[in-house]
Amino acid sequence: MGNILAFDFGGTHVKSGLVNTQGHIFEKHLIKTPDSLENLLSYIKKRVMKYMDYDIIGIAISAPGAVSDKGYISGASAIPYIHGPNIKKAIEQATSIRTEIENDANSAALAEIWQGAAKGKRDVATVVIGTGIGGALIKEGTIHIGNTLHGGEFGYMILNPCNLGSHMNTFSELASTYSIIKRVATIKELEPSLLTGEMIFDSAEKGDEICKQAISEFFRMLAIGVYNIQYMYDPELILIGGGISQRDDLIPQLRKEINDILEIVEVATIVPKIERCTFQSDANLIGSVYHFLQKNN
Repeated sequence: MGNILAFDFGGTHVKSGLVNTQGHIFEKHLIKTPDSLENLLSYIKKRVMKYMDYDIIGIAISAPGAVSDKGYISGASAIPYIHGPNIKKAIEQATSIRTEIENDANSAALAEIWQGAAKGKRDVATVVIGTGIGGALIKEGTIHIGNTLHGGEFGYMILNPCNLGSHMNTFSELASTYSIIKRVATIKELEPSLLTGEMIFDSAEKGDEICKQAISEFFRMLAIGVYNIQYMYDPELILIGGGISQRDDLIPQLRKEINDILEIVEVATIVPKIERCTFQSDANLIGSVYHFLQKNN
């Protein structure tokens, strides 16, 4: 059946992996994200050369931004040079190997549909919690990209409009890992760079009231966002990903907050089914391979 060489383009690192058509990763490699498209293409070519004897049938890419079928990546990210040129064409010209590209959040969702917590489901939403909020919608087993390639961009949702005409808070601003850090840093008059989410959770467990309140607000806003997603899309399952999702208390606390909301909103009777994503750091590699297989079945 052959193998696929997968790449996950991140703002800090680029990860690569040799993956078979069942989603098994045989070998991984990690480098600091190259500083130019030329150097990125050079890295890809070197990985192709390494696996020349492994029957490479394609290259699968997970990348930030709004990815078009033609291979252009619009929007903005921490890798500015991928936005503008036809990345798909550039890689195919450099390697002579068929290449497919998918958005990183969509790739993570596809990994769950293919081999993870959403296997066998048709309609699923994923919410990935990091510095911001990423997400994806699976509709009838495939990614729903939307009219402007922004399907599943839950981070843009406005949860706290305050006063029209002034600043309006988005889901990313209110329910990301960074939102916890920002709340604590503001009250304690600290530089946010001095704090991490893990530090704040540790302090809360030791009784720090400011940290406890920041975490409480985070869970409440996350629950409101998940509630909205349930009633906007009515998925079979909502998956929560990102590093913070590995905390044992996250899913139970999120469910509790949603139950509290349902008690207040009496007309709402649907309890969202929430689970943790199966894949974490490897999700984008696996999902990009599934995208390649879907495009070339």
